[in-house]
Amino acid sequence: MVEWLSAFTFCSLLSAAAVFGLLLRSRLPEEHLTEKNMEALRLITSLLVTFAALVLSLQLSSVKSAFDMAYRDRNADAGQLAQLDQCLRNFGPGAAQARANLRSYTAAVIASTWPDEERPTGIAYPDPSTMGRHGESPTLSVLVNQIGLEINALAPVDVLHANLATECRANFMSLQQRRWAVIEDARDPASRLFTNVLTFWLMLVFVSFGLQVPRKLLAAIVLAIGVVSISSVMFVIVDLNSPYGGLFGIPSTSMRNVFEAMSR
Repeated sequence: MVEWLSAFTFCSLLSAAAVFGLLLRSRLPEEHLTEKNMEALRLITSLLVTFAALVLSLQLSSVKSAFDMAYRDRNADAGQLAQLDQCLRNFGPGAAQARANLRSYTAAVIASTWPDEERPTGIAYPDPSTMGRHGESPTLSVLVNQIGLEINALAPVDVLHANLATECRANFMSLQQRRWAVIEDARDPASRLFTNVLTFWLMLVFVSFGLQVPRKLLAAIVLAIGVVSISSVMFVIVDLNSPYGGLFGIPSTSMRNVFEAMSR
């Protein structure tokens, strides 16, 4: 919802800038609209367009890279959860409590990260309304710490179980690293201030467009197409900047598949 509101805001601001340019052109005396003045304006506009296009492409590339990394880290985190659960399953009844808490943790992550989707059922887990959608959650930290203590308390009775306990501890350490990678990935790669400054630059570009185009229907259509095109690029940047929301949000498929595997 926030992403669509941002797209509407961008479109409105750029449209207002273009209309302002058109109105300003109609009020300027003819001596200000000479060919030499318009040529100078076109040169400045070309500079602004080149600069804005460069910044837009770099910004889009940056947020796309950050989104792809968040996607990979989430899938890797799900894989690490599955690996740890399988290790605890192999250990046997002595790891039953650790497995139950691991399932609760997985269910809580799904419910808190994707609050608009159906919540996991079949197991008790902390109330997701007390957890943030992004960043570190004290409730989940306590649960993860409890899982770690239970894994460290595993009491192997033979060589096989001793090796499994060592493997489970190593898997838990890897899970913690993956978890923190996912938490850090949720941070916005693009600051709101930078986005606002970029929007201001684009508004200047469309003011200059409005000063140059004639008051004809075809020119208005072309200008509108430009507004919609740039607004869609800004929408994609804002949407990708929120990896767990919006149109391109990371799906919960991998985490739900892991939870189903844990429940078997």
